Amino acid sequence: MDDGIAVDFGEDGLVPAVAQDAETGEVLMLAYVSPEALERTRETGRAHYYSRSRDELWEKGATSGHVQAVEEIRVDCDADTLLYLVDQEGGACHTGHRSCFYRTIEGETVGEQVFDPDAVYDDDNE
Repeated sequence: MDDGIAVDFGEDGLVPAVAQDAETGEVLMLAYVSPEALERTRETGRAHYYSRSRDELWEKGATSGHVQAVEEIRVDCDADTLLYLVDQEGGACHTGHRSCFYRTIEGETVGEQVFDPDAVYDDDNE
């Protein structure tokens, strides 16, 4: 596999990654990626991230089944932010919404809830 562009993971070893629907362009979520998460994503074709709160690598959809098949990974001009162009199975947000960006700043719900989170998760959110 060609190594391509060297991503600048900075002092904390993480970069933000935006997940965007490859077909519609809808922004689905933002999470953080470690070098290992990026390597795992490239190897498997499924989105992997690094949970800062749990301090661990995780595969999107491992608990919910709502995986992200990564069609392309883009890197920004400074090589310190990633864009995952994905085919999202089900919802991206642990609240059950298609996108994590389902509310306006005024509190209006503008996004669609596509699954019941209580039926999918125990106490551990993705």
